[in-house]
Amino acid sequence: MSGAQMQMTRIAGGEPESSLRAGESSLHTDGDLRTGRRWFEAAYRAAQRRGDGDAMARAALGLGGLWVHEHRTAADAANVRVRQRHALALADPASSPALRLRARLTGEDDYRTGGHAAILTVVAQARQAGDPVALAEALSLAHHCVLGPGHEALRRRLAQELIEVASVTGRHGDLLMGLLWRTVDAFAEADPHVERRLRELRALLEQHDHLAVSFVVRAMEVMLSIRAGRFAEAETLAAACAARGAEAGDIDALGWHRAQLGTIRWYQGRAAELVGVLTDLAGSPELSAMDNSTFAGLAVAAASAGDRHLAAAMLARLCGQDLADLPRSSSWLMAMYGVVEAAHLLADTRLSAQAYTLLAPFAHLPVVVSLGAACLGSVHHCLGVASLTVGDLDRAVEHLRAAVQGNLAIGHRPAVVLSRARLGQAFALRHGPRDEAARRQLALAAQEAAALGMSVPGGGPGTAARPSAGGRRATGAVCRRRGEQWLVELGGRTAVVDHGVGMSHLAVLIANPGYEVPAVDLAAGPRSRDAGTAWSSGQPVLDEAARRTYKERLSRLEAEIEEHEAMNDHERAAASRAERDWLVAELASAAGLAGRAREFAGGEERARIAVGKAIRRALNRITEADPVLGGQLRATVHTGLLCSYNPG
Repeated sequence: MSGAQMQMTRIAGGEPESSLRAGESSLHTDGDLRTGRRWFEAAYRAAQRRGDGDAMARAALGLGGLWVHEHRTAADAANVRVRQRHALALADPASSPALRLRARLTGEDDYRTGGHAAILTVVAQARQAGDPVALAEALSLAHHCVLGPGHEALRRRLAQELIEVASVTGRHGDLLMGLLWRTVDAFAEADPHVERRLRELRALLEQHDHLAVSFVVRAMEVMLSIRAGRFAEAETLAAACAARGAEAGDIDALGWHRAQLGTIRWYQGRAAELVGVLTDLAGSPELSAMDNSTFAGLAVAAASAGDRHLAAAMLARLCGQDLADLPRSSSWLMAMYGVVEAAHLLADTRLSAQAYTLLAPFAHLPVVVSLGAACLGSVHHCLGVASLTVGDLDRAVEHLRAAVQGNLAIGHRPAVVLSRARLGQAFALRHGPRDEAARRQLALAAQEAAALGMSVPGGGPGTAARPSAGGRRATGAVCRRRGEQWLVELGGRTAVVDHGVGMSHLAVLIANPGYEVPAVDLAAGPRSRDAGTAWSSGQPVLDEAARRTYKERLSRLEAEIEEHEAMNDHERAAASRAERDWLVAELASAAGLAGRAREFAGGEERARIAVGKAIRRALNRITEADPVLGGQLRATVHTGLLCSYNPG
């Protein structure tokens, strides 16, 4: 037992006043929730033994803490609630402790049900009673109950009134809470002057620290670091923030840390790594009953990892009977962001359409998590992705353009990259991969992603290059033959499809991104069982440019094989050898007697039609296996007299 605990035990055996003063100082002056709970527990027991109703009321109030819903397990929450109701029954109904207890109990009830009308009634009662302490606490509780989108004006009024009331209460914590809520509101509304709010808050904390408020401020600093694209720094700050939260005794320390790491991994293109962590977190009793964002995050991570069953299960759990029934808490926008991204990865058009309808009124807002723990950029981005999923390309372009501008305005560089990439994808789907606007947006996204060392999550045209095992960068899709099947990979997604002549054509294009290959060259490749009719144009099966391209690819493959073998990466080495053997067979079959180029029989137009049909059949097979991957390839593969794969 520590010295402080021994002191608490000794005091608990006597009068409660000393414990109450120590608890109130810990809670309201130092923001030390953990120590405050211990003092209030000791005070409550001492007051209960003495039959001191006023002291029991003050102690029961202190056990509630600063925030709503600080006690997450059913047993802890019930214990505190029973004590508060018992103390309220003993207290003078007209007294300040009774009014404060009513505010606490009402705020907790409103928060759990997603309402705020009852706590606003208590705020009005505190004003009328002229009780500044009760009013300050009621204002803060009310603010916490309206953190969801749609209450911006009300929140601003509540925060401003709390700042003014703090000058009357004289409590250090009241002023800090008022300034904190004002800063939280500024981030939630994309206020261009939010840094000024944050700086004022920091200055007061430097004069006298407050653990609970400084934990939130540190979380905001993590968010700003992620917005700047400084991922390594953000991860370090997130660990320090979690440590400060644990020191303060804040129950959200673990959940916020996971949200911050999840945001970092999302922008790094590593969402699939989070399946295990989020699975554990989803069942944690420490999460708020109002927080559904973990289910949404797990759906995205599972879909990114290719586990469509788990992703669909998490979305079903999240949506329940109706997605519209989700409570509009401080994590609602984050949950909806996850719904939109997971639905996109699963090609769930129905859910995407519903999410669009629910999010549309909040298009002007950023997706800020809780009290500023993380930020996922403009809601316009969600609306654009939902529009892409349902195939409304004009609307997707409109929203994604707005998302780029909104993300630029709040300085969220990774979100700008992602919105640009999606915008480029929308342009490419609408006008084809050669569209100048698509190329421009995809090029900018790739350039900015490279500068930040990030990958665009979820793949798609313009996905930033992902580091390979050897430290080099791979671009676009990868297509490998494995016996009678092909493995297609793009942006962390995979599809396995049966062999066909169209897959052979597609593999050639994917292996040579940015190169235009004549359809006649593709059509005159090695004959498969369904290769179809022969032509007689007198043209070589592979012209010199195509032969050079194949040989250059062979050279690169030989280097890759050596590199993978040196790193004992046998799986990658085997895949590269398989592609090398296939290319060698291609070159051999294209050579005639004594190595002369074999001529292709048929007209260019007939080759264009046959190759186009074959590639479209291959793309259909890929789309059946993975609709998102198939859609991404359709936007970047061009067929005609000249065929190409242009990933951006």
